[in-house]
Amino acid sequence: MAPLGVRLSVEESHVVIDNGLLQVTLSNPDGIVTGLRYNNIDNLLEVLNAESNRGYWDIVWSAEGTARGGVFEVIKATTFKVIVETDEQVEVSFSRPWDPSLQGKLAPLNIDKRFILLRGCPGFYSYAIYEHLGSMDWPAFSLSETRIAFKLRKDLFHYMAVTDNRQRYMPLPDDRAPGRGQPLAYPEAVLLVNPVEPELKGQVDDKYQYSCENKDLKVHGWISTNPAVGFWQITASDEFRSGGPVKQNLSSHVGPTCLAMFLSGHYAGEELCPKFEQGEAWKKVFGPVFIYLNSVMDGNDPLTLWDDAKNQMSVEVERWPYSFPASEDFPSSDQRGNVSGRLLVKDSYIDKDLLPAKGGYVGLAPPGDAGSWQRECKDYQFWTNADESGYFSIKNIRVGNYNLYAWVPGFVGDYKYDVLFTITEGCDIDVKDLVYEPPRDGPTLWEIGIPDRSAAEFYVPDPNPNYINPILGNPADRFRQYGLWERYAELYPDSDLVYTIGESDYKKDWFFAQVTRKKDGKTYQGTTWQIKFKLDNVDQTGTYKLRVAIAEATLSELQIRMNDQTTSRPLFTTGLIGRANSIARHGIHGLYWLYNVDVPGKQVIQGDNTIYLTQSRSASPFQGIMYDYIRLEGPATH
Repeated sequence: MAPLGVRLSVEESHVVIDNGLLQVTLSNPDGIVTGLRYNNIDNLLEVLNAESNRGYWDIVWSAEGTARGGVFEVIKATTFKVIVETDEQVEVSFSRPWDPSLQGKLAPLNIDKRFILLRGCPGFYSYAIYEHLGSMDWPAFSLSETRIAFKLRKDLFHYMAVTDNRQRYMPLPDDRAPGRGQPLAYPEAVLLVNPVEPELKGQVDDKYQYSCENKDLKVHGWISTNPAVGFWQITASDEFRSGGPVKQNLSSHVGPTCLAMFLSGHYAGEELCPKFEQGEAWKKVFGPVFIYLNSVMDGNDPLTLWDDAKNQMSVEVERWPYSFPASEDFPSSDQRGNVSGRLLVKDSYIDKDLLPAKGGYVGLAPPGDAGSWQRECKDYQFWTNADESGYFSIKNIRVGNYNLYAWVPGFVGDYKYDVLFTITEGCDIDVKDLVYEPPRDGPTLWEIGIPDRSAAEFYVPDPNPNYINPILGNPADRFRQYGLWERYAELYPDSDLVYTIGESDYKKDWFFAQVTRKKDGKTYQGTTWQIKFKLDNVDQTGTYKLRVAIAEATLSELQIRMNDQTTSRPLFTTGLIGRANSIARHGIHGLYWLYNVDVPGKQVIQGDNTIYLTQSRSASPFQGIMYDYIRLEGPATH
C-alpha cells in the first residue's frame, strides 16, 4: 500500500502532524514537541515531564556586562504559521520575534523554529533560523550554547548507542539521586552506590564520557527493547556547527536524554561562544537535523536498530543539502558551489619531493588567520579529508566569502591559502595543486609524540578500579574513564616525570596530561617535567628551535627553561592560556596551540642537556596541559 499522505490538524493548544507512520504533537504557539506517537506507542517522550520539558530548542545567553554563566532559556514561540501543507509534506513554523521591550528578559534574537514531516518517512526534521538585526536598538550579547533536547520515557529507553564501541544499558535518572548516587569531583560525574539495577553498583555515570568530535557525531540515540523501538538524532552535515571537524560536543546521556548540539564552549571555553556587538547584523540556520524512529519485528534483536540507524545516517548524508526545507535561508544544492584541488606538503628535511597530504583536513571557513577556523563560531564551515594522493573536493558550499584552511596529521601547524574565495551559485572552482610548508628551520634532533592535535598516543593509565565505566574498556576509549588526573600523583608521588630521549617510550613514559599534584586537603602544586637528551656536537653560534604543540590547555601557563631549572626568568612562557577543561571532561584534546621557541646555541651544552617544562598554575586538579607533539630542531643546514 502507498503510504498515507501527511495530515495537519491545528487545535487551540496543539498542532498535530501525522503521516500514518508517525504522529508529532507540538504545543501551540510555543512550538515544543510534546508527543511522538509511533509503532502503537502513544508517546515516546517522557509523559511524566511537563509538556515544556519533552522536546525543545534552548539557548544559554548573557547580556553584555553580566556575570559568567548565562541565562538558560527554553525557546517558546509566540506565533504559529503553516509554511507547506500538501500530501507530500507539511512544514510548520513557530516563531518568536524580539523587540526592545523584551531587553533583559529574552535573548535578543528573532527565532523561527521549523518542523517538517514527509510522506512515508518514519521521522521528522527540525531546523531554526536565528537573527540579530543590524539596528542599534538590538543590544550586545553572547550566546554560550544552543541545541535541541529530547527527554525520552525512562520506562522504555534503557539502551544508549553513541558509537560502535560506546553503547550500553544505561543507569536510570533515579540512580543519580541522593542515596543512590554519590557526586564526585563535579556534578556531572556520579558514583552509583545503590542503583536500581544492582549490577551497576560501583560504576561511574558522567555525560562527558559520551562526547564525540563533530565529524563523528552524525547519529546517536536510544533503544527500547520491549517494545523494540529506536529513537535517533541524525545530523547529516556539520556546516552549521562551530569550531571545525574535531570540535567536541555532547551526544546522549542518562535521562534518557538525546541532544542535537549546535553551539557550545565545551572542550574549548568562551572562545567558542559567539559575542555580538550592539547593532551587529547576524543570521544563521541551525539544521535541519533528523529525528529518526525505527523498529524490528517481534523476535528480532532490538540492538540491530543501531545498524539500521547508521544506514539511515548514510542516506541522510547523501541527501544533503535537503531539497525540501521551504525557508529561503536554507539554500538547495543548485544554489551552492564547489571547490576541489590537491594539497601537497613540502618539508625538505623529511623528503626532497612534495608529499601528498593524505588524510589532511581541508576546509572553507570565514576569512581569518591560519588556524582561525577552530575558534570561529558565528558562521558556516565546510570540511573534507584529502585522499591518499592529497586530492580533495568540498561540495555544497553556501554563497559567501571564505578562506581555504588545512592541517595535516603528521605535520605541525596550520595552512591557509591566501586567495579569498567568493562562492557563487553553481560555481565549481578547481584550485589545482596547493603546497603547505609546515614550520621547519632545521633537521630533527629528536621528537616526542605524533603531530595529530591529540594526546591519545601518550600513556593513558588504567582507571582507578573504584571509578569504572565498563564500556570504556577499549584501549582507544581509555582516556574517557573518570578520575585519570589523580593517577599522575600515584605514579609520581614525590618527583615529576623525567623523559630521556633514546631510552624512554612516549607510549609508556609520557603521561597524557601534565596535571597538578594534590598536596593535602584541597591544595595543589604545579609540576615540572624534564626532557633529557645528549648532543655530541653543538653549534653555539646557531639557533635551535623547540616546537611545542599543545593539544589542550586549561587555565595553564607553560614555562620552558633550558639546563637551569632555578632561573627566575624562563626561556619562554605561554602566559595564562586555555579554558578547554578537557582533563575533567575526558576529551584528550581541546583547542590547538603551537609555540615555536628559539633556543640560543650558547644555552645548549655538548653532552647532557635538560629541558624543563613547568606548568605553574595550581588552583585546582583540572588545570593542566595535554601535549600533542614536541620537536627539537638543530640550526638550519640548507
